[in-house]
Amino acid sequence: MHAPDRHTSYAHPARLILILSLAPTIGLGIGRFAYALVLPDMRDSLGWSYSAAGFMNTINAAGYLAGALVASKLIKRFGLSATVRWGTLVCVVSLALCALSGNFVILSFARLLVGIGAAAVFIAGAALAATIAQSRPERANFLLSLFYAGPGLGILSSGLVAPFVLQAFGPGSWWIVWWAMTALATVMTIPLLLAPIDIQADLAADIPTPFAIRPVLIYLIGYFLFGAGYIAYMTFMIAYIRDAGGGAPAQSAFWCLIGLSAFATPWVWRRVLALDRGGISTAIILSVNTIGAALPLLGHSAAWLTASALVFGISFFAIVGSTTAFVRFNYPPSAWPKGIAAMTIAFGIGQTLGPTAVGAVTDAFGSLSYALNVSAALLAIGAVAAAFQKRLGPSA
Repeated sequence: MHAPDRHTSYAHPARLILILSLAPTIGLGIGRFAYALVLPDMRDSLGWSYSAAGFMNTINAAGYLAGALVASKLIKRFGLSATVRWGTLVCVVSLALCALSGNFVILSFARLLVGIGAAAVFIAGAALAATIAQSRPERANFLLSLFYAGPGLGILSSGLVAPFVLQAFGPGSWWIVWWAMTALATVMTIPLLLAPIDIQADLAADIPTPFAIRPVLIYLIGYFLFGAGYIAYMTFMIAYIRDAGGGAPAQSAFWCLIGLSAFATPWVWRRVLALDRGGISTAIILSVNTIGAALPLLGHSAAWLTASALVFGISFFAIVGSTTAFVRFNYPPSAWPKGIAAMTIAFGIGQTLGPTAVGAVTDAFGSLSYALNVSAALLAIGAVAAAFQKRLGPSA
């Protein structure tokens, strides 16, 4: 088989990539991040400690790591588009499973399952989006950013629904929220199933291309630290706002601001993402993300929380996009699935360890402010590590 032609032209590349972005919107924007919106009610209703609450995101991240480890094999066996579609359906099923029982084991399995599906759709979708974007070199970074801004829709839509469902039905209604998330994800799946994404890009997955870890080790360490740091913020910020007296409107507004700011990612960071200079793009964006994560430590006022949501959201998805840009700049198209998978594995390990560790710190010291301190510190160190990554030579 031959690698896909870089110059293949797609009639509506932006529209195709936006449809593709619905896969991580479901798997990540809703499947992973909506948990933070129901965590306080689940913790109160089910009697969980912060460590137990954090474990639910740890098991989700473990599933994400497992999905990243097998993604290349799934893509080689079934193709990129089939992996995207079936992985998305797995995510929808897991959301329904979250609504069926309060049993810790069943909920853990559901969170594991959505993690596996989310990783598969992210890696396959990113490789597919990168190939489509490559057909328009002059707009490639902008087009690729559209894919990574997609999960912002999941955050926005879940933020508009979950807090008010909880307010309307009262304490113990967390399972109703999960049914609402299932319905939302089901509607979003329809265009993904109908779109013509069965394109030539699938051929790239059939070419076995090695991926060396050593040349990008410092970059992978930086991305690992991002995975460990961001997840603490995304897991516990809603609980932090609620503990400070913020009701459903405040929680919804904060979450929606993160989602809305993600839509500005393609325009804000397109010049930075175009920097073909090793890890500098990631380091710049991750530094901004660190600032966003640290701002709540300055106070509980609406101004500080608004600034935090905007700064964090506008940089959060761009970091993920910068890693795919790094792979696209430094490797041939046939290596993109493995390259993106390697980045996702490093990220997955970080976010597997992060929630439970930070939850344990919070249980030990009795304040969520410690979780945010740890989060910001990890992100800052990750930015420094990424800055040391040099551009790879042809031998890589």
